[in-house]
This record gives sequence, C-alpha cells and structure tokens, in this order.
Amino acid sequence: MSKWEDNVRKVEPYVPGEQPNDTNIIKLNTNENPYPPSPMVMKAMQEVTEEGLRKYPDPTCSALIDALADYHKVNSANVFVGVGSDDVIATAFMTFFHSDKKILFPDISYSFYPVWASMMEIPFEKVPLADDFTISPEDYKKENGGIIFPNPNAPTAMLLEKGAIREILDANPDSVVIVDEAYVDFSGEDASVLDLIPEYENLLVTRTFSKSRSLAGLRIGYAIGNEKLIKYMSDVKYSYNSYTMNETSLKLGVESVKDDAYFKKTCDAIVNTRENFTKELLKLGFNVLPSKANFVFAGTDKMPASEIFAKARENHIFFRYFAQNRIDNFLRITIGTDEDMERVVRFLKDLLA
Repeated sequence: MSKWEDNVRKVEPYVPGEQPNDTNIIKLNTNENPYPPSPMVMKAMQEVTEEGLRKYPDPTCSALIDALADYHKVNSANVFVGVGSDDVIATAFMTFFHSDKKILFPDISYSFYPVWASMMEIPFEKVPLADDFTISPEDYKKENGGIIFPNPNAPTAMLLEKGAIREILDANPDSVVIVDEAYVDFSGEDASVLDLIPEYENLLVTRTFSKSRSLAGLRIGYAIGNEKLIKYMSDVKYSYNSYTMNETSLKLGVESVKDDAYFKKTCDAIVNTRENFTKELLKLGFNVLPSKANFVFAGTDKMPASEIFAKARENHIFFRYFAQNRIDNFLRITIGTDEDMERVVRFLKDLLA
C-alpha cells in the first residue's frame, strides 16, 4: 500500500440496486414507478430553455419549497429540498447525529444507514426487529444520539402505526427522530406522521419524488420539520454545496406537485395491483409480509429465494435479493403494471409447478 493511502478515508460502500441496460426486461428491483411522470411534467420539460441551463439555479429552491409547503399546508420555513431523499437524509445525518451517543436504527432496513454512520464516524446500534419483522417502540426507549427508521420499513414494506411512533417520540424528547416516508403515499390517508410535527419539534419527516411521482431520474427529495431543524440543515447544506438542485429538477418538481389528480390516480393503481398480486402469491404458497409500500416482501418454502431470483433473471425478470440473516429466503418485488405482475405470476406458477 502506498504511503498516501494511510490518510484515505476507507469505507465499505453502499451497493445500489442494479440498473440493467437491457430494455426487454420486467424491472422490479429498485421500486421505481411503472407509470410515466405527470403529463404536466413532460410538458414543462419541453419548455426548458438554454438560458435556464446557462445560469446557476436558485440556491434557495424557493419555487419548489413553496409548492411543497402549499401542498402539505405548512410554512416554507418548514421545508428542505435536496438531490433525492438520499441527499436529504445524508444532510440530516451530518446535521443532527453529532454526539458521542449511538444512533439507533433497525437491523433490517436501508443498508446505507450503517454506511453513512461509518463514513461520518457516527456511533450506531442496529436494533433487531421483532420476530414478526415489526419495529418495537420499547427497543427505542434508551439513551441515544438520534433515531431513524423508514415507515413503511424497507425491505419489509411493513407500516408502523402512528401511535407507536408517538410512543417513540414521547420517550426521546432530547433526540432528533427521523421518519423516512419514501413509500408512505402507498400506505393510506392517515399513515403519515406529518401532522405530528407541530407537537414534536424534534421530528423530521423525509420524502422522495422517486417512487410515487415517477421522477427517480431527476433526484428530488425533501424534508419537513420544525423551523429550527430546517434552518440547521440548510446551514450545513450551504456549507458544502449551495447549488444542490438543478434548474430543470426544480421546475419539473413544481409541476409534479401541481398535478395532484394524476399523482393520486397512479398511486391508487399501484395499490390495487399490489393487493391483487399479493392474493396470487398467497395462492402459490408464498409468505407475504403485509405491505403498505409499492413493493412486496415474500418468500416460499418450495424453493430458496436465491434460486427464484436467479431463475427470474434468466427469464428477464429482475427482483431484489438480500443475502442477509433472517431475510435470505425473501424477495423484494416492486409492483409494476397489471401486465407486468400477471407475467410474474405465470413465471412463478411454471417455476414452482
């Protein structure tokens, strides 16, 4: 090893879901939306000008922040935006997890939580999920330097009820609690904890445009919380990159927020497909965890998940497989169109016959 490498920060990197170049596939491995973005977004994209690309974008991202504030009925000072929810959550890690105490997050959850904590030298503890893969509030009633969990969780797709989240918040008034709601738009009207923000100044809720708004390619994420939380995050953002959002993303993001009818229509379609697909999996003998996301987490004793994953890939069907203790016989299957899922069911019937 060269001497200069002694001073290099060495990390075990997060591995994102595979993005194959082949278009002749059913891609159900990264929880993308099977439907196109709003027609209003596509129209606005045609109106992008050379002048808009020549200049730096608005560093305050005011148009998108104002649109989100209006949509969620909060003040603009309660909203932070970034380059996808990954950027937003990473900024939150840098901002709020800044003590010698361990932060807490589920042991079965996003694999980038421990990656970021390690990279930023934040002490952490992986809190085991219960035997039924649920998050237990009791496990978070101990000293900590912060708490983060997705709701619904990933990859389990299971939703923690609002009362349980309130219990975690009540037990942790001295820590910032981050609830990552990347999939909550598929969870029902009362699933979000945004309405708890006025009660808890230490609650930060993060969201993304990648799933329910079909804009994974633009990378738009945001957070909503107490004005002080947002101000602290903005201070950190401006300290390392004041122009995080590009002009095109800002403009198209605003148009997506405006088209609420299309947004609700596609979310409803995915939920309906999810419920129908779940019924078919159960008929085939799969164990399917109760999903409130745009994917299901399922496995069967008839064949190891790793084999189903490999066979599906051979047939140009891409799922996500995690070689991790307790979940190594499950597959995470994104919900596609009705036609996509019908083809998947036919494939599984033939495979398991």
